Amino acid sequence: MEITQQQVLQALSNVEEPDLKKDLVTLNMIQDIVIDGQRLSFSVILTTPACPLKALIENACRNAIKHFISKDIEVSINMTSRVTSQKNTGVPGVKNIIAVASGKGGVGKSTVSVNLALALAKTGAKVGLIDADIYGPSIPIMFGLEGARPLASNVNGKTRIEPIEKYGIKLLSIGFFTDPNQPVPWRGPMVSTAVKQLFNDADWGELDYLVIDLPPGTGDIHITVTQSFPVTGAVIVTTPQNVALADAKKGIGMFMMNAINVPILGIVENMSYFTPAELPDNKYYIFGQGGGQKLAQTLDVPFLGEIPLIKGISDSGDAGKPIVLDEDGGMSIAFMEMARRVAQQVSIANAEKANVMNVANN
Repeated sequence: MEITQQQVLQALSNVEEPDLKKDLVTLNMIQDIVIDGQRLSFSVILTTPACPLKALIENACRNAIKHFISKDIEVSINMTSRVTSQKNTGVPGVKNIIAVASGKGGVGKSTVSVNLALALAKTGAKVGLIDADIYGPSIPIMFGLEGARPLASNVNGKTRIEPIEKYGIKLLSIGFFTDPNQPVPWRGPMVSTAVKQLFNDADWGELDYLVIDLPPGTGDIHITVTQSFPVTGAVIVTTPQNVALADAKKGIGMFMMNAINVPILGIVENMSYFTPAELPDNKYYIFGQGGGQKLAQTLDVPFLGEIPLIKGISDSGDAGKPIVLDEDGGMSIAFMEMARRVAQQVSIANAEKANVMNVANN
């Protein structure tokens, strides 16, 4: 019996995208159907190359073809992706802006920002990173770019900053424009202008994700970024300590304010536990246990994962080669899993935004 394209689409309409709660055909995720006798090939267009459910979706597609058409069909599936975005991020070519924030300093926010950006790039996404921590820019050190200065180009009579590229991502930091040995007494208006320039005056090109490393707390830069650009969502970094959790809760509250209204992509608990190198199976919860997960449950936001307290994480950052670049290290896996969950939540946030807009337009 000859297979038809209509049969294929009908069968695949029984496969639901687990996060978006609609079937693949309705979501227009099935493309390039080719039928050659009993051989069938098609592409599944995922919402991100970092999709953590990729294998599950592929398996569900194979089962649907076997169950609804024939178990004798030879099926070839090309699992690819097209990153979703909001209609306008305010930065040409940038699909999603991800803010990484913390209620207080010293919780490893910059470490999470850097490894998140690099992990997303390792999945195949096009990624940029802005170091907007104007009071303590860490990106130049963590990428081994101390003393580096971005180049400038002239585009249509306007000067454009060219982000520095390293390890497959594009970078800009306030630290590239200041003397690391001299304090810079920033005032509110100066801060806002400087941060906006990192967005508006840079030639970012085409990016799937632009990760923003915000300063600790809830100040001028947070308001400037969230009110000047449609931020897709925020990642909150905390440690298990009660004092850190209390401040993280305030940070989340800021993003949820009506005047800001930025979705919370989730909470990352850094320094969750200590594991000695000589005892890799042991976990010592020095700062308490499960605080980040409990906070996520209380506020009904996703929990993105635990990052252990490992000396290698800080050492790799100080050496200018973040730990997620270590292909053989266990910490690379932890950050990759966190990045996939962040990408997953970005896709969900974009789908929810699109649904709200469709309802409003109708």
